Amino acid sequence: MNVRNETTAPYHVPTGAEAEHWMREAIELARAAQARGEVPVGAVVVREGAIMGRGGNAPIAANDPTAHAEIAALRDAASRLGNYRLPDCDLYVTLEPCAMCAGAIMHARVRRLVFGARDPKTGACGSIVDLFGETRLNHHTRVTADILASECGALLSAFFASRRNLPE
Repeated sequence: MNVRNETTAPYHVPTGAEAEHWMREAIELARAAQARGEVPVGAVVVREGAIMGRGGNAPIAANDPTAHAEIAALRDAASRLGNYRLPDCDLYVTLEPCAMCAGAIMHARVRRLVFGARDPKTGACGSIVDLFGETRLNHHTRVTADILASECGALLSAFFASRRNLPE
């Protein structure tokens, strides 16, 4: 497990089993997105041991380039909690967030981001850029990477392999 951006403030860091539990919730949302023909990415926002927000990719169905799983989960949690700031919440997502989602996560003041598979094409948590490691930004979300990475990555790989095998 790769962890960075840790602070000295007391905070319960999810154990391997706990982090895997929430990631499996996100994986179920990714599978639901795939069943709708979307890229299989899912996300959950967790606070005090309960899911506050859920999201699955939906840019195709919504004709909305911002309809990423992370954005949907953040919107759901913010609406449920009645606050656009989520400082005592953790976000679990099956794929390393892109720059747009990383920006939204920072603006929401999410306490911790936990992601599964790395994204070598658009990842903004170290794969292409590391927005969360940028010291000049005013909020620093803690980041934990590679939770159930193989399972999350296999879901994406299978999805794209099936797309390449479709008749034209």
